[in-house]
Amino acid sequence: MERRLQLQPRLQLLADMVPEGCRLADVGTDHGYLPVYLLQRRRIRGAVAADIGAEPLAHARRTAEAYGVEGIDFRLCDGLRGIAPDEVDTVVIAGMGGETIIAILEGAAWTKDGAHTLLLQPMTKAADLRYWLAVKGYSFTEERLVWDKSYLYPVLRVTGGGTPQALTERQALTGVALDNDPLYREYLTQQADKLRRTAEGLRRSAKPDAQQRAGAAEALAREIEEKRDTL
Repeated sequence: MERRLQLQPRLQLLADMVPEGCRLADVGTDHGYLPVYLLQRRRIRGAVAADIGAEPLAHARRTAEAYGVEGIDFRLCDGLRGIAPDEVDTVVIAGMGGETIIAILEGAAWTKDGAHTLLLQPMTKAADLRYWLAVKGYSFTEERLVWDKSYLYPVLRVTGGGTPQALTERQALTGVALDNDPLYREYLTQQADKLRRTAEGLRRSAKPDAQQRAGAAEALAREIEEKRDTL
């Protein structure tokens, strides 16, 4: 009987959001679970599993072998630098900080062409990533939330080729396309709570602008809570 790979919630959400029949690039593939899962279920036509480290890539090869999966091109490269735009139509960059995702996209201008779907899952600095994407003309087509190991993570689906725009601070912190997500109220509460903790720390600071920044953080927290209370 065929062994079936099962995914943790974060990767499962990513797998659910991958377009049927696509050619996938999984950047920072680590153990290769995502492409193995998708190919095992014949959800995608093929995959490039890329990682900057030889050891994670070796793990990914072993995962594919263990589950009898073929059709993965294992690529040792930094981000998308070793992947050509005509090889794939969908790119997943997950499990890393928002600043790292930005650096990877900055090194691959072809992701802005509007012909590629990007699924991005930042572990940190999601607001910075949203700001950058909007300014660079990427369009937010979907955002989803998922609990995994006591953390609430966002997943962004974006495409390039749009008009650059500037997000408000609230949009950057709390998402652009999350209003209908069942976990959105919890996400808004989390962001408001973080802002209030920031404000408390600033009030204890002796820096000249600390009180002004504390007031701004409190005001944004109230704005986010007002948004939450309308849902």
